[in-house]
Amino acid sequence: MTEHTGPTKPLLAVLAGQTAHPPPIWLMRQAGRYLPEYRKVRAEAPDFLAFCLAPELATEVTLQPIRRYAFDAAILFSDILVPPFALGHPVRFEAGEGPVLARVTGRADIEALDLARARSVWAPVMETVRRLRAALPPQVALIGFAGAPFTVAAYMVEGGGSRDFAAARRMAYAQPELFAALVARLEEATLAYLCEQAEAGAEALMLFDSWAGVLSPSQFRTWVMAPTARLVCALRARFPHLPIIGFPRGAGPMLADYVATTGVNAAGVDTALPAAWVAAMLPAGKAGQGNLDPMALVAGGAALRQEAERLLQDIRDKPWIFNLGHGIVPETPPDHVAELIAIVRSAR
Repeated sequence: MTEHTGPTKPLLAVLAGQTAHPPPIWLMRQAGRYLPEYRKVRAEAPDFLAFCLAPELATEVTLQPIRRYAFDAAILFSDILVPPFALGHPVRFEAGEGPVLARVTGRADIEALDLARARSVWAPVMETVRRLRAALPPQVALIGFAGAPFTVAAYMVEGGGSRDFAAARRMAYAQPELFAALVARLEEATLAYLCEQAEAGAEALMLFDSWAGVLSPSQFRTWVMAPTARLVCALRARFPHLPIIGFPRGAGPMLADYVATTGVNAAGVDTALPAAWVAAMLPAGKAGQGNLDPMALVAGGAALRQEAERLLQDIRDKPWIFNLGHGIVPETPPDHVAELIAIVRSAR
């Protein structure tokens, strides 16, 4: 179990409710295809899940952006679909298509999910966390993560990615007991997965609910807020000082209820929400994270500076972690990331 030594790292200090100017910075998908050094390592492991489950390779690509840019945090390189794969659910990644999963259609599919098997399959991820904690510079925080139960369930019911996850939403309405059983099984697995990351050395945890925004408000409360609140409560019982970041992408004005109900330490903010509104809405001691448009990072130059400086002004007096509203896209020039870091760190 990770000992609590106080928020001495910039990112952890903000997650503890402190205000910092300039704010700490890391970027979602900071390890990825926009970096030539990542593409070189990725070529060594054509199977993406095998890549995620290879500690030497996953450690290397997690550290690459830290070496290049000196971010304030590293986030474990993995994927939100590692847990269902570890549970025995068929998952593969197809070039140009993304994830392809067997579709969950009945109770037998849920009962086949094997947590005992999962612990052995995802064990290499914990080795990666241990290696990262030993290798990171002392001022850089290590973030572990998982996909939130709704988003992972949506992929499993849909059979892959989707614009609106209609099949998952339909099951949630028409067969709520079946969908609840799937979410409950994933909740149990997610808790185990995150606890093991914390024990291995993760200093903060993040829950990605990437498709929360497809839900109606009532469904959002049932399938996003309630499972997240239970997970946060269970994690706090085990690790009272471990900060948790929740990212319900597309939550819109529901973000206020999400923060109040779930108990997360920080809310990830997508590009569509005004950062000034979020900063004003956040209760005392809660942090925001986000929400620069990834396309501004692709553009660079005056557009990037204008958007970054506007965001810095909007969040100046609140605990905030500078990040994107979604992940870095592959066409991002690496020099633009360095440009952004210089803008943020020179903020006055």
